[in-house]
Amino acid sequence: MEQKFKALRVDETSKDQFEFRIEHKNIQELPEGNTLIKVEYSSLNYKDALSATGNRGVTKAYPHTPGIDAAGIIEESDSEQFQPGDPVIITGYDLGMNTWGGYSEYIRVPDKWVLPLPKGLTTRKAMELGTAGLTAGLSVSGLLENGIKPNERIIVTGATGGVGMISLLTLSHIGFKVIAFTGKEDHFEYLRKIGASEVHLRDELHEHNNKPLLKGEYAGAVDVAGGNTLAGILKRMQYGGVVTSCGLVDSPKLETTVFPFILRSIRLIGIDSAECRLHKRKEIWEHFATDWKIELPEQSITESTLEEVPHYIEKILKGELTGRVIVKL
Repeated sequence: MEQKFKALRVDETSKDQFEFRIEHKNIQELPEGNTLIKVEYSSLNYKDALSATGNRGVTKAYPHTPGIDAAGIIEESDSEQFQPGDPVIITGYDLGMNTWGGYSEYIRVPDKWVLPLPKGLTTRKAMELGTAGLTAGLSVSGLLENGIKPNERIIVTGATGGVGMISLLTLSHIGFKVIAFTGKEDHFEYLRKIGASEVHLRDELHEHNNKPLLKGEYAGAVDVAGGNTLAGILKRMQYGGVVTSCGLVDSPKLETTVFPFILRSIRLIGIDSAECRLHKRKEIWEHFATDWKIELPEQSITESTLEEVPHYIEKILKGELTGRVIVKL
């Protein structure tokens, strides 16, 4: 196939200096894989921003095309699972990390990375959720599978970001009382409007962090922050509480005691969406197409062109983004 297409490429022009450019590529330049996909939408995640600015823990070699999410249409595949024209979702694995990613009009990947788009979702709706949605869904699933039931009080941190906002919307939709914590005081009213029962500043979770235990007020939590925030959450859990951990916005370090675990039987569950098993991904996406079907507020979604992606990468690194950025290819 001689067809040309556009892709966002990041190159290291000198040590620790990176440059963005839109390049026209040929299909033959894509990496190996048995499934060729015409991308309709991608999305922007914090990991994409790290990949695009030289974080070697995410991307080792440049030039590179970031984008850990993609949704589009099968162009070619030798897999019996897919036919040309099938709508599909690809998130995680090595997409956009050390493999050509979703900021490209075409990608080529192994079929084992690809999921059929569930009925009830469009490619755009899937990318409004993207990896952030999958992570939020896995977190909600972690609470439910460990016995936390609707009507319980659940903490959600980072509530204005992608994972936090989608967790808040989903938990509220299925009947939980969501207590949102954020570092953005000017977003309190917005968070109440989208379903939070209460809204607090994240710093409140850092209070009394010298005490091993505090009053048990919450049945569970979805935490994106780690560090002192997570330590403060653990101390506030009720007996048998469940906390899911999926981020390190505060810090990758966790300084706490064993008391929440051995005196209150707290469970701390790690959430990873990059290498999550395909059957579990399918389960979560099916939920979002059916019983967890949520509508993200219009003001929480920004649509970007491929050319505008570097602008939004700069904003997400500065902590200036709220909600989700989807990239229309």
